[in-house]
This record gives sequence, C-alpha cells and structure tokens, in this order.
Amino acid sequence: MMFSLVCLCWVTGPQAQAQIIGKEKKKLFFWQKSKTSLVVNPIDTAILNDSLAKPSLANANPDSVLEDKKGKKKEPKKKKTYFGYRVKKGFTRQGRGDNEIVETFYYLREYKEPNPYVRDKHFFDVKKRKIFRSATLDPSKTQMLILHGPYTKKRGDVIIEQGFFYVGAKHLRWETFRPDSTLTQKVHYEKGFLRDAVITYYDAAKTKIKEVIPYQYGQVQGDYYKFYENGQLEWQGSYDKGHKVGTWINFFDFRGRRQFEFKYAESAFDKPIEPVLVKQYDRHGALVFEKKDN
Repeated sequence: MMFSLVCLCWVTGPQAQAQIIGKEKKKLFFWQKSKTSLVVNPIDTAILNDSLAKPSLANANPDSVLEDKKGKKKEPKKKKTYFGYRVKKGFTRQGRGDNEIVETFYYLREYKEPNPYVRDKHFFDVKKRKIFRSATLDPSKTQMLILHGPYTKKRGDVIIEQGFFYVGAKHLRWETFRPDSTLTQKVHYEKGFLRDAVITYYDAAKTKIKEVIPYQYGQVQGDYYKFYENGQLEWQGSYDKGHKVGTWINFFDFRGRRQFEFKYAESAFDKPIEPVLVKQYDRHGALVFEKKDN
C-alpha cells in the first residue's frame, strides 16, 4: 500500500510541476505585453469619423458623385459696371470687306439723363442701329441707349478711334489713329468737357455752369461755351491757339434758338479778321438777315 502511494506521487509529481511552470510562463508573457493604449485626440476622432462617413471618388458610388456635382451651385457671374453704373455690351457694323467699320461700345442698362450742359451727348439708335450725338435727347420719340464705358472703332483689324464715355459724354483719354496705326490726336476729357478747361459757376454749389473756357497744353484751345443762368446756351464757338476761329453762335435764352452767327478766320494760321455777321434770326427762329457772298 505504501509502495503504491509513493509511486503515484512520483508519477503525478512531475506532471503537476510542469503544469505549474506552464501557468507561470503564461502569466509572465501576459504581464510583458504593453498596457499602453492608443490615445486619440478628440479632434482627430472627429476628422476620422468625418472621413469615414464621406466616400472618396475612388470607392464612391457613381450615382452619388453625379448627385454631388449636380447639387453644387455655380458662382454667379459678376455684373459689368463702369463708373458705378451697370452696363451691357453692343456693336454696330458699316461697310464691307477691308473697309468695314466695327464700333464696339457699352451702354447703360437703364436710361439716365445726361448732363444738360454737355453739348455732345452720344447714344445708340436702336432702330437705325447707328451711334449718334446730339445736344438734346428725347427718349419718348427715339428708342436710344446711352453710351457708357469703353468704346472702340476699327476699320478691319486696325483701331482708328478709342476712348470712354460717361453717361453719353466723352470721358478720360480719347485717341485717333491713321490706317497705319500712327497716333494723330490725343485729347483728355472730364465728363464731357476738356480735362484742363476752366469752368465757372453761378452758384457756390457748382450746379449751374456759367462759362467753359477750353485749355489744352497751356493755351486756349477747343470748344468754348457760355450759359444763361437758366441753363440755356448763350454763346458757342471754337478757339485755336488762343484765337477765335470758325463760326460763333449767339442764342436766345429759351428753346436753344439762334440769334446771331459771326464768322472768324478758319484757323490760327490764317490772317485774323474782324468778326462778320453772317446770319440773324428772330425770336421765332425765322431768318431775318443773311450775308451774301460777293
């Protein structure tokens, strides 16, 4: 009996010892593993979740990509404006072949009355499809578009005139060219009048113009205007290098009716002459005198 018990202990003893050693090794390997866990920043977590929620173009359903493109709103086109006013572009053609003249211009989207003191008001006649200029405008009789913004006139591919308009009046720099693109004239304007013109007013607020004396390159040169206090034109004429030239007109103080026309030398290079009365009108516009040529 005693012999068998000892044998049992001898047989089972090594096995039990091996089991104990195996368990200790498992515990040792377990505690050797890193206990540090991955710490994810809350911001990184939000980015990760967001990126997982949105499929990329590589793995996205084609239908979902099309829907995303369709749902994307196009940026609105910028509306064309010059000097604070909305404008549209237009053009007109005259002639054919190499002599074809093309005028490209901009005009106001909404009609605005030009400055009444400006004598040359430019507009596009919709019916005749031509650009005209006039001292007075009547939009009730003529469908017109007031020029405003850049203007270019070409013969073929050559620019022969270019400049800007401001509510129908010439503005900023205007240039004219020969067919070989040689510059022939350059004039600077300020809303219808020469940039360097001396302008006097009847009122302190400078709303009623009295006189416009044209100056270019330090001398009196260009169109001269004098107005009545009610805004009607009193005198109109031209200067050439400080000399009165051509026809000078005196007006009545209503309806722009002429009263007298005087004739001066044609240019500053001609011999100066005393002004000659060539025409006279009455208050009703009827011609009462006309000088006959000898």
